[in-house]
Amino acid sequence: MKKFGLTGAAGYVAPRHLKAIKDTGNDLTACFDPHDSVGVLDHFFPHANFFIGYERFERHLTKIALQSETKIDFLTVCSPNHLHDSQIRLGLNIGADVICEKPLVLFPQNLDLLEDLENKTGKKVFTVMQLRNHPSLVALKEEIKNSSNKKHKVELTYITSRGNWYHYSWKGDEEKSGGIATNIGIHLFDLLIWLFGGVVKNEVHLSDKNKMSGSLELQNADVTWYLSIDENDLPGEIRLQNKSTFRSIVVDEKEIEFTEGFTNLHTRVYEEILSGNGLGISEARPSIEAVYNIRFAKVSDDKNFIHPLLNKLR
Repeated sequence: MKKFGLTGAAGYVAPRHLKAIKDTGNDLTACFDPHDSVGVLDHFFPHANFFIGYERFERHLTKIALQSETKIDFLTVCSPNHLHDSQIRLGLNIGADVICEKPLVLFPQNLDLLEDLENKTGKKVFTVMQLRNHPSLVALKEEIKNSSNKKHKVELTYITSRGNWYHYSWKGDEEKSGGIATNIGIHLFDLLIWLFGGVVKNEVHLSDKNKMSGSLELQNADVTWYLSIDENDLPGEIRLQNKSTFRSIVVDEKEIEFTEGFTNLHTRVYEEILSGNGLGISEARPSIEAVYNIRFAKVSDDKNFIHPLLNKLR
């Protein structure tokens, strides 16, 4: 049984991590969140020490790290994006491996510094890219691997409607979240790079606070993508079903179904990490670089190869 600490206990994604820790037979001994809406702990780890002050949490982890029988083995980081870097550092410096939600960091250069700290401490940083474990997408990767060397045509659409609250939260603050491409898109860009190879060319055709669109030339695919938190972009049939999210990947005019099973993959990620097969900094780097470049890209005037939804907005 491994001992875990966790940051971001009151957040949206925390229950998936709590379930993964429990499902893999491990124990949460300490957790932190500045908000105290953490009743979810009663379902998973009611005896975990809970801190609303980060300094006290940090001091507690540093203190228990002095004895092998009390120190945590892993620190799970599922706090707001801009806090990931410093909290990863905390975990490494107290002698724990770190499991961090995407994105590991907002700036690619910080990855180099984390790699240096990994080397100094002998501990590892693992990222959560759960779509790489989705059965439909694993099958797609195998299909692509066994296909001819043709360049594929890919259309990615991800629309997940958000209310007015979004722009008043850290998620709506680009300096804290990295903007839409980072906050809601990074796992999808990681998926595309995993499936089709590294980025050759990166263009942005639309960039505002509610939606972004662009194109990627990857080693083995030409991709148009569209990301949105605007409910008005949802297809009519999705709204008729009272659903708030639409995900679609079309490869060579064939729809890839991965809507179901999207949120239940964290336990599999933990199993991979605990068995020594987790994804680390080197695997996370290409998508972090891609979304960073998208975030700071100048909107391109060349719109010959654009997403169909963007055509409708023109």
